[in-house]
Amino acid sequence: MKEIYYNGNIITMEEQDAESAKRNAPEAVLVEDGIIKRVGMLKELAAVAERGVKYYDLNGRCLMPSFIDSHSHYVMNAQLSMCADLSGCKSFEDIVETLTQYIEKNNIKAKHAVLGFGYDHNFLAEEKHPDKNVLDKVSKTIPILILHVSAHLACANSAALELGSINSGTSDPAGGHIGRLEDGKEPSGYLEEAALMLVQKAVAVRMKRDLKKIVKDAQRIYLQHGITTVQDGATDMQGFRLLKIFSVLHLLKLDVVAYPLMTAGGCDIMHKYGDTYQNYRSHLKIGGYKLVLDGSPQGKTAWLSIPYENSGDYKGYAWLPDEEVERNIRIALDEGKQILAHCNGDAASEQFLNAYGQASTAANRKKDARPVMIHCQTVRNDQIDRMAEWGMIASVFVGHVWFWGDVHVRNFGVERGNHISPVQDMIKRGVVVNFHQDTPVTKPDMLHSVWCAANRTSRSGKVIGEEQKISVYDALKAITVNAAYQYFEEKEKGSIKEGKKADLVVLDRSPLEVDRTELKSIKVIKTIKNGKVLYDAETTHRF
Repeated sequence: MKEIYYNGNIITMEEQDAESAKRNAPEAVLVEDGIIKRVGMLKELAAVAERGVKYYDLNGRCLMPSFIDSHSHYVMNAQLSMCADLSGCKSFEDIVETLTQYIEKNNIKAKHAVLGFGYDHNFLAEEKHPDKNVLDKVSKTIPILILHVSAHLACANSAALELGSINSGTSDPAGGHIGRLEDGKEPSGYLEEAALMLVQKAVAVRMKRDLKKIVKDAQRIYLQHGITTVQDGATDMQGFRLLKIFSVLHLLKLDVVAYPLMTAGGCDIMHKYGDTYQNYRSHLKIGGYKLVLDGSPQGKTAWLSIPYENSGDYKGYAWLPDEEVERNIRIALDEGKQILAHCNGDAASEQFLNAYGQASTAANRKKDARPVMIHCQTVRNDQIDRMAEWGMIASVFVGHVWFWGDVHVRNFGVERGNHISPVQDMIKRGVVVNFHQDTPVTKPDMLHSVWCAANRTSRSGKVIGEEQKISVYDALKAITVNAAYQYFEEKEKGSIKEGKKADLVVLDRSPLEVDRTELKSIKVIKTIKNGKVLYDAETTHRF
């Protein structure tokens, strides 16, 4: 099958800057059997294609490489498609009403369980987390667990606490915290980090599942935003088995890159399914290992070197001791595997850098290991210098500027708050930068991330770190070529070049032609994977 795309703004992402990209833009792109065959003049491509070619008139729209998700939680997003959506709740009353309606609509009984997702205490009228007394108003017999939008915090009702065997005698797990009522003993229902895992798995196994529906729903949201490669960024054995089922049944239409969590049987997954390491099998591969070193900055569990504002000496906390982090990194490097680490606080970044430096020296690491620091919210410039020296990639959740920029300035102070997601400082120092949305924490809207990076505007309309704004073209690199580089796929994806996969997106306008304030309003018209249209906003064709 052959297609020629023409008569539009074509951004190949093969140039160094926007001016070169516009000056050297080709007239057309020829795709044959899912591969980009030729890029150049329309007449030349038509002659090469000869007969049997289908012409697609862009009508002035924009064609560019499809977007690549450099960090999200695909399996969690799939599972949460079955959950109660709490993202619109503005008060405890809203949460109770939403959960009650969800239970009635889905005919949930005590033998089942309810998982809710998306509340944010920062924007609730009560300005705090709900507790079990709030959730017990919904039901005292049906286990209910609601996850904070960060997915690092949660609240359980009495039935869910019992299901997770959490009571007055339960101690805080390593890397987690169980909230208590005024007596200091009885669990309040509030759970942080590792503590919520005690309940989450017990609740999840009770939920009804329709595998075909959840995998389809999960992929649809990425396709609607122009994404054709996604990540499962903290895979446990149960999650990988689910991905394998999706793969074997040929339900995956997008490429999924899994990163087994080393503290949740990651080595077992790697050894059992090692044939998929950097090797797609029915759209599924393992990309490397994952570590989580701290929590959420908006939830105040991120691990900082300097205390949070107005919090005494509280700095958040680590998930793992230094020696365990170094041991795990050494395992990854000895096996020649890529390592990704979740680091929101600068103390977590320091732990990762120190451990990586020690382990890489001892392991005689290969030159092109491409370690990745994920989120990088409060990383300092002295740490960015070390990242550049070691070839460490920065995968930045730049959307924090919009979603929680005002919260961060309040929690970190003006200087630190304005230095969140310090993308310009990273680029200046030669660090390869890509963007992610940490879905399901936020929707996988890549163009919103591009807008955030170029404008640095918060919800209140304030500019958060004027000096950290970057060019639109650099922001586009972060969701295309730089993201492909993280996956060792730069020869196959990320730009429009002869021989690469025809992973493309059609936009209603070119990001290089609109005012930077309009970037987030650009619409995805088509998403194309291996030359096949999987999403088309203008027809009834939907994956």
